[in-house]
Amino acid sequence: MEIFRGAATVVSDSAIPLVFAFVLLVALLKNVKVYEVFVDGAKEGFETAVRIVPYLVAVLVAVGLVRSAGLLDLLSHALGPVLALVSVPVETLPMMLVRPLSGSGSDGVMVELMKTHGADSLPATTAAVMSGAADTTFYILAVYFGSVGIERIRHALWAGLIGDFVGLIAAAWFTELLLF
Repeated sequence: MEIFRGAATVVSDSAIPLVFAFVLLVALLKNVKVYEVFVDGAKEGFETAVRIVPYLVAVLVAVGLVRSAGLLDLLSHALGPVLALVSVPVETLPMMLVRPLSGSGSDGVMVELMKTHGADSLPATTAAVMSGAADTTFYILAVYFGSVGIERIRHALWAGLIGDFVGLIAAAWFTELLLF
């Protein structure tokens, strides 16, 4: 087992430098002017960042309003019995509601669950698994659609939210099935 850990450490420590060296080698072989291409890419990245700032501000303001208005607590009390029927810990509802909006907001909810119930509790462990099972749909739509100037998202929102819902419910079920 110790040999495996040592090999894994060597591989993980050398992965990024090896990929970097490989890219430089390929660029050298293909006569690519690496510095100029890097500067052009950085310039393009900065322009993209400037284009998406309004969308990001809108998402962050929405998350702040929802949390400060107490809507999460209100929904937790209203939807708690429904979650109990489908074997999802009621305490994870704020995580389920915030995760599609904000990664850092959902991390805050997860940390709060860990402080309240303990890091190894069912609600905290379920929230940690939920964090990996769903994505920040509204943030993704703001960044990706905003960066290329798409204003009509069509079915992307509903597809993302349905995927989040399925991932969150599956995370709760598998956490209880496999860990508790």
